[in-house]
Amino acid sequence: MGIRVVLVDDQELVRTGFRMILSAEDDVDVVGEAADGLEALEVVARAAPDVVLMDVRMPNLDGVEATARLHADRVLGQDGPRVLILTTFDLDEYVFAALRAGASGFLLKDTPAEELVQAVRLVAAGEALLAPSVTRRVIEEFARQPEASASEVDLSVLTDREGEVLVLMARGLSNAEIAERLYLGETTVKTHVGRVLMKLHLRDRVQAVVLAYETGLVTPSA
Repeated sequence: MGIRVVLVDDQELVRTGFRMILSAEDDVDVVGEAADGLEALEVVARAAPDVVLMDVRMPNLDGVEATARLHADRVLGQDGPRVLILTTFDLDEYVFAALRAGASGFLLKDTPAEELVQAVRLVAAGEALLAPSVTRRVIEEFARQPEASASEVDLSVLTDREGEVLVLMARGLSNAEIAERLYLGETTVKTHVGRVLMKLHLRDRVQAVVLAYETGLVTPSA
């Protein structure tokens, strides 16, 4: 079984391009398309994809709101499809809103074809994905809003080691880099990451990063 993907974009030409790129891969199946957020809700519910490639700017319902509704309606569950946001504009308002809405990744539309395919595979595997320019924008967004209200999530449920892992995750380190920093095996780090996500009821690393900043565990200047 290949990775099931739904394409959501108001431009048919864009959807066609994405479909051609992804359909050329043996492990990816495009199982549905939608021209706006409202249609996306119906297609996702019907097609049960693993990954949704979601445009941001669309008529009727934009990609950020569509992602939020999918998440609120529990169409996106712990084991449900993941949303990869695609946009031409790496604007702060869209970046932060999309991540908070539950997106697992964020890429610009001018991303090379091979990187798009790899992004779909990574997100389908449960990894978080942020383009470097988008990561920078997220940090800047937090820097401009230092008084943002903290989440009610209780971080005390984490062990000291899990707290260390969460901080390093929020600073953008990979499992391999965390392992090197903490003198642990990469498998052990992966276990810690899994426990952090489970204890804090988070779907992926993107949510962990957002939570770490919102609670003040990590600050942009840290």
